This record gives sequence, C-alpha cells and structure tokens, in this order.
Amino acid sequence: MKRALKWFAIIVGGLLLVLLAGVLFITSSTNRRLNTEYDFDVAALTIPTDAAALARGEHLVETLCVGCHGDDLGGTILIEDPALAIVAASNLTRGQGGVGGQYGDEDWVRAIRHGSNSEGQALFIMPAADFYFLSDEDLAAVIAYVKSVPAVDQEWPEREIGTLGKILIGIGAFGDVLNVETIPHEAARPAAVPAGTNAAYGEYLVNISSCRSCHGTNLAGGQDGEPGAPPAHNLTPGGELAGWTEAEFQTVLRTGQTPDGRQLSEFMPWQTLGNYSDEELTAIWLYLNEQPALPTNE
Repeated sequence: MKRALKWFAIIVGGLLLVLLAGVLFITSSTNRRLNTEYDFDVAALTIPTDAAALARGEHLVETLCVGCHGDDLGGTILIEDPALAIVAASNLTRGQGGVGGQYGDEDWVRAIRHGSNSEGQALFIMPAADFYFLSDEDLAAVIAYVKSVPAVDQEWPEREIGTLGKILIGIGAFGDVLNVETIPHEAARPAAVPAGTNAAYGEYLVNISSCRSCHGTNLAGGQDGEPGAPPAHNLTPGGELAGWTEAEFQTVLRTGQTPDGRQLSEFMPWQTLGNYSDEELTAIWLYLNEQPALPTNE
C-alpha cells in the first residue's frame, strides 16, 4: 500500500509539474506577444479639413468606432474581470486621459490600419485587420474627424491581463485579439473601391465592418470566437437570409428584429451598422447574395 501511495504521489507531482510548466510557457509567450515592439513602414496620409471629408469621417466613425469607444469617443470599459483582464477602449479625444493630444497622424494610421500603439506594441481587441481594408481616403477622413471632436476628460485604467486571461489568449480562446500579428503590414495596399450601389462596394463595406470576425471568413456563420457569444448566423444564400427580402434585411439592421420577430443578440452591432445608408446596405445585400450557398460552419 505504501509503495502504491508513493507511486501515486510521484505521478500526481509529475503531472502538476507538467501543468505548471505549461502555464508558465503559455503566460510567458503571451507576455512576449503583448510586449513585442513592431517596426514597419507607416503610410504618410494627407489629412483633409474640408466639410465633406469630415462628414464622411463622422459617418464611418459612427458606424465602425463608437460601439467600443463610445458616442463621444471618450472610451469605454470592454472587460472588467480581474481574473481575466481589465481592458478599456481608449479615450480617442484630446481631453485628459485621451490619446488625441499625443497621437500624430502616423500614430493614428499605425493604430487603425496596423493594430499597434505609438510605441509599436499590440493593441488589444482592436479590429485593425478589418480596418486594414479602409482606403487611404476613408482612413484619412476618419482621422480628420477624430481629431476634430470635442475633448473628453476621461481616464481609464491601464490594460491588465490576468493569468487566466493570458492562458486563454495563448490557446486562442479569445480569437484573434492581437491583429498586429496577422496583418500584412508591408504588402501592397488593396485597390480602392469606388462607392456605389453594387456588390464590389458591398464587399468593401463587409471587409471594413468586421463581419468576417464573427460570421467567418466565408460568411457562413457558426460558433463565434468571442466567449459567451451565440453562434453567428450564416450570411450566405445557404442561410436564413435566403428567405429575406432586401427590405427585411435593411429593417433587421435598423431595428435588430428579424422578420420572424426574434431580437438579435447584443453581440451583433446592429445599432451601429444601421448607420449605413440605404445605398450602402443595398451594396452589402448585393454582395452577400453573390456568395455561394454554403452550409453553416460547424
């Protein structure tokens, strides 16, 4: 009996050592990823000041940015769980606690298009892999508008990632939260797509709107990578959109109600995507209906 207990203790102790080594490896790897300083060329954009560009920037910001950074761009708390992480979406204004007073034009490009802060370190939960597709003109308009908004005095806590959070990041349970790692920083820029009520412009809007982050690269839905999120809907003609009209599609994005009366999940940002114009939503509708009819992703 004593011999058996001895061997049991040795085995349990060995397993605990292996587990501890695994935790240390994953957390140290995550720390390295969070603290790596990336060095890449950043495009020098000419930031406009005319009314039309500012209006375009406001439209894009209200559609793509306020969901995380708040209606006044003063920031919000995204995660507040000491065991996992404490993460705030930055105050983008020139007010106290904001980055607007510190960022130059290239810093804005680095953050929005490349997913890193002014020191070159990874931004957390910043969908730069989607914003990478913003044309130079649209990105410049966004920067112009953000620089023009009133100052908001709002300080947020520094980012803190707990041990459990680092483990979950390390095993990919949070999905792609460090976009800087996957963006083709030095690749040739995608060709700009002229605005229009057509599928090509719809693809552009789908790309910059983070649709694929939840609905999959093929838009066929399935389980969302975000913890707690329900399965994302299949947006191809193989899903329930095949039974919707274009008018119903637009109503869903304006109201959050499906044709059969269901309320969309809070994970679906219909409140902000509904800021797209009728023409822009038509372009998205046309693009989605051009996709092959696929079964929902497993």
